[in-house]
Amino acid sequence: MSAMGDGDRIRIDKWLWHARFLKSRTLAGKFCQAGNVRVNDALITKAHATVGPGDALTFATGSRVRVVKIKAVGNRRGPAPEAQSLYDDLSPPPPPKTERPFAPAKTGEREVGAGRPTKAERRAIDKLRERD
Repeated sequence: MSAMGDGDRIRIDKWLWHARFLKSRTLAGKFCQAGNVRVNDALITKAHATVGPGDALTFATGSRVRVVKIKAVGNRRGPAPEAQSLYDDLSPPPPPKTERPFAPAKTGEREVGAGRPTKAERRAIDKLRERD
């Protein structure tokens, strides 16, 4: 903890929710209790741990690891620009997007012999089986 007064500190789950890193305060509490957050390199497992200006948070959201330094506590969950003013993002930039990782398959195109046979191919198979 620092020498700041209690008015300069806030619960970590509430701050994560105010800063719009998580959609609800309940999710923020569960996120903290799961041990997914570090405050100044110390692992936090309680949602009631307090943070304040100058603290550094490290946590993973999606496929990114976020490192943020708290600039302000905030007293409400406001719009995104207001939420972004609560912290400095020290995270490395995300990798550039080259193409969609899971592009939908092209329909109607397949290699010969791959996949389900067409109606004409099924009839030819049936004719071959009847001869035996």
